[in-house]
Amino acid sequence: MLINGQWAKDFHTRHETGEEGEFIRADSQLRSWITLDGAPGPSGEGGFAAEVGRYHLYVAFICPWASRTLMARKLKGLEEVVSVSILDPRVTPKVWRFGGGEGDLPGSMADPLYGAEYLYEIYLRGVPDYTGQVTVPVLWDKQRQTIVNNESSEIIRMLNSGFGELADNTVDLYPEALRTEIDAVNEHLYTPFNNGVYRAGFAAGQGAYEKAVAEVFGSLDYIEQRLQGQEYLVGNRLTEADVRAFVTLVRFEAAYYGLFKTNLRHLRDYPAVCAYIDRIYALPGIAETVNIEHIKAGYYSLAELNPSGIVPAGPQGFY
Repeated sequence: MLINGQWAKDFHTRHETGEEGEFIRADSQLRSWITLDGAPGPSGEGGFAAEVGRYHLYVAFICPWASRTLMARKLKGLEEVVSVSILDPRVTPKVWRFGGGEGDLPGSMADPLYGAEYLYEIYLRGVPDYTGQVTVPVLWDKQRQTIVNNESSEIIRMLNSGFGELADNTVDLYPEALRTEIDAVNEHLYTPFNNGVYRAGFAAGQGAYEKAVAEVFGSLDYIEQRLQGQEYLVGNRLTEADVRAFVTLVRFEAAYYGLFKTNLRHLRDYPAVCAYIDRIYALPGIAETVNIEHIKAGYYSLAELNPSGIVPAGPQGFY
């Protein structure tokens, strides 16, 4: 953690807990938006106009929040517009480290812009007096050499609509006619499911753990029921609600079932959910945004949850 631009606290899975040991996730702080003409977006400051080659994404395959942005970038055809770096998935005391060297996991990369060793160096380059957690994803402006945004839910909306004709607009992840329903599904799933697996895995009290696990499986029941008779969660078409659900589902057996002990049932007990995972994974480019080796290596590097450091074999599939 950085405080006033200085490294102050090494990484720990339980940065903050409530009175009953419940895991509390800190809000993202850097919240400007890319827009077609650089006008201010819903939050933050303006000056970030859509341009080819100006922006860079820092992500890690382990992280579902970062993988949302990788999926949106692929689905919108922005690979030649927004460049990307994949960090090493193994969490260190200083959190995210760049890879690309001997002993690093294949697929991890060195920092192509500044030769940084750790992501916190990028934070300080953009915000020298930054105070807060160092998280992925990071959307970086190469021109102004600063962070545009580090909140995944906002980055995927920028990638969806902030680049105009630079993107593939045959894909719309947030169509106007479905926004109310998409927002409702997102709201229904975020706390109990997307964040629920973390609330279970990082709970510091039995009651908090049991509550979180119950909500995780209530959410799986909800997804299974919602998929009866339709292929996607909203409007029977791919939307950001599916992107947000998929990134948690695809990590479930590899990390959350075992390490986070969300193990009341396997995903294979949810046939519609399994078909849904396969359907999204088969979409063009999506397989490139999923790396099970990185996911397992990253989660099992969390010493508080896995003191042995051993990464178990399997599962070979997603369920």
